[in-house]
Amino acid sequence: MVADSTCFVCQMASSSCQCLFGHRPFFHGESRFQSKTDLFSSTQPFTLEFIMNQNSVTTYPQKVSLYMACLECIYCNSSREVTCSQSLCSQVAALPDLGEFFWEKDPTPILDMVDTPIQLKNLSCKVSYLYNHYLFDLCCKLQMSVGELISDPIQELKQLASEIRSEISFIMSNAHKPYKASLSVVELTVAIHHVFHAPMDKILWDDGEQTYAHKILTGRRALMHTLKQRKGLSGFTSRAESDYDAFGAGHGCNSISAGLGMAVARDIQGKKNRVVAIINNLTTMAGQVYEAMSNAGYLDSNMIVILNDSRHSLHPKLDDGSKMAINPLSSSLSKLQSSRSFRRFREAAKGITKRIGKAVHELAAKVDEYTRGMMGPLGATLFEELGLYYIGPVDGHNIDDLVCVLNEVASLDSTGPVLVHVITEDEKDSESTEEGKMIESLSTVACTPKSCSLVSDCMSIKSSLRTFNDVLVEALVAEAERDKSIVVVHAGTGLDPSIKFFQTRFPDRFFDVGMAEQHAITFSAGLSCGGMKPFCIIPSTFLQRGYDQVIEDVDLQKVPVRFAISSAGLVGSEGPTQSGIFDIAFMACLPNMIVMAPSDEDELVDMVATAVLVDDRPICFRYPRIALFGNGSSLRNGTPLEIGKGEILVEGKHVALLGYGVMVQNCIKAQSLLASLGIEVTVASARFCKPLDIELIRELCQDHQFLITVEEGTIGGFGTHVSQFLALDGLLDGRVMWRPVLLPDNYIEHASPREQLDIAGLTGHHIAATALSLLGRYREAFSLMH
Repeated sequence: MVADSTCFVCQMASSSCQCLFGHRPFFHGESRFQSKTDLFSSTQPFTLEFIMNQNSVTTYPQKVSLYMACLECIYCNSSREVTCSQSLCSQVAALPDLGEFFWEKDPTPILDMVDTPIQLKNLSCKVSYLYNHYLFDLCCKLQMSVGELISDPIQELKQLASEIRSEISFIMSNAHKPYKASLSVVELTVAIHHVFHAPMDKILWDDGEQTYAHKILTGRRALMHTLKQRKGLSGFTSRAESDYDAFGAGHGCNSISAGLGMAVARDIQGKKNRVVAIINNLTTMAGQVYEAMSNAGYLDSNMIVILNDSRHSLHPKLDDGSKMAINPLSSSLSKLQSSRSFRRFREAAKGITKRIGKAVHELAAKVDEYTRGMMGPLGATLFEELGLYYIGPVDGHNIDDLVCVLNEVASLDSTGPVLVHVITEDEKDSESTEEGKMIESLSTVACTPKSCSLVSDCMSIKSSLRTFNDVLVEALVAEAERDKSIVVVHAGTGLDPSIKFFQTRFPDRFFDVGMAEQHAITFSAGLSCGGMKPFCIIPSTFLQRGYDQVIEDVDLQKVPVRFAISSAGLVGSEGPTQSGIFDIAFMACLPNMIVMAPSDEDELVDMVATAVLVDDRPICFRYPRIALFGNGSSLRNGTPLEIGKGEILVEGKHVALLGYGVMVQNCIKAQSLLASLGIEVTVASARFCKPLDIELIRELCQDHQFLITVEEGTIGGFGTHVSQFLALDGLLDGRVMWRPVLLPDNYIEHASPREQLDIAGLTGHHIAATALSLLGRYREAFSLMH
């Protein structure tokens, strides 16, 4: 240790720092402990004791940083304010607890001072005292003095953006979570929170993955490592999670609609706060965005829409539209368009031409439109036609330009809605992202009689890992090679890599419409009426948005559209926002719809073959987002199933388990558990929810006193249809006792797939416990669950 008594850190070294509960803290900096394990092993009262860089102390002994003294309690996660006689310290923001990875993390001194957005407006007074030695190194790198850096808030914001980028990359890459969308908007997020005053000003996001920087700047940095984990942070904005999240972002395309509602409510109440909605390329493919823009232009309420354009083009096809480049001219024009004086001059000119006459006013409006259209990128006039004042393009990584334009836009009153077009670079994810998705899929593996065994080593499973999507696409390719009328329409966010295989093989028979689910369904209906056999692949959660088209354009007209409903059931870390739990209920209630669900990959292949042959009505089948382990053999040809026929897999005599979809596998697990207790169980796969296999149900009721239906769906689904038949057929009037096992009547928050199934009560143990309770063996049921 340095013995210089004049050094402030040395004065602090003798002070014991503890949280309110007396727990020992850990700190960010160079420590005599190499890891948390070493820190835990210390039995002595913990004191701040640092090994300082001798060169740093020699160079500027009075400016040794207190950056090392950022404290957070290991056990209770509380932050502690560090104070001293010189009053050089203020509150230190909580740092993320990242386990052993914490010590490998790059320093983030400016970010460490930011816990709420208001602190972005006065960084200098904090940083100048607390981070002198780091500022010295930073200034050497930037070739400027400490005074110049502190007096230039833009430089501080740039450094802050760099630190946030490093923070997100470090946390998310170690957690194997996708994060590239958030990296592309770091500078934009910093600029937004620097200019606007959240939570008074309402900031709404369309895309949850773009909000990680927003979460870090709004007091959730210490919990970022819990993102998408049980009882951790949501992967989306959540009103229940933070006051800074003005509205929930889930399916996208809702921010302008919700923001406009807030803007109109503000105007009615006579308030003056700002409303900012951030959209991206993906959400601009959804019709709701344009409906909201049109209504915003009509109502003329003040609000700001920011388009984060990572494709560098407003044209739907990049090949047909030139990519935009930001140059000094476009930057200057954007600043001019956003300036208060230019906007006021434009409004004054409008007023004068209106007084002169309608013809002059219309002529002036056309001149203004054509002039701005020539200056702006291709497609920019669309926003003007919808009634939004277009500003752009603006470099989304240039904080100077962003702050300048947003400051001007924020200062304008009573000028209607504005769209700021921001160009960003979409950064590439690391390979660990795909491994992370693999790991989550593995936490709930479809262990079937044909494919089983959970493997923990990611490197050894890459060659054998398959999903239901892989099996679906392989089956579709096989069918499409035999039948040239088969086409695939895909809708929803993102394109699964397996689906690209079909696109590569049959590019003229594949159509990806993005987040335009309503169009996808009616488009598929049109293809069917034209003599094709469309398979419309839509995630369950996004099928909800096209439900009107399913009813009016497909089922009512008995158009044979084949719906492949992906990501059905619980979806782990994506939580309730992306879960597909309602499709059984809302599809099975349609009069003409055939509703199926495979219990394993072989049944999925058979259902694809079945759907190909159905040409007199619509048909659908659901499948989950979980991993399979097969032997890697070539796909077998599908065998068409008899419509409305299930199958008995295991025969017993005490209890009958009737499973629907992949829950059949959990029924088999329950059967194994009950067999060890001497209980003989029958397990049947229903296969069809509509039409039901009524003969199978009658047989199960005739041979068993107890019937349990199991599904990964909500009230109103498979179990409801079975109970309806049981009641109408009089089977509940006698000795048969029926119990449904299904999802509870509440949303299940993000967690691992295993944890979600446990919370929902859908594991093999829960099913077995239900059977034991029916048999009156309550003690064994309780023991099985604990």
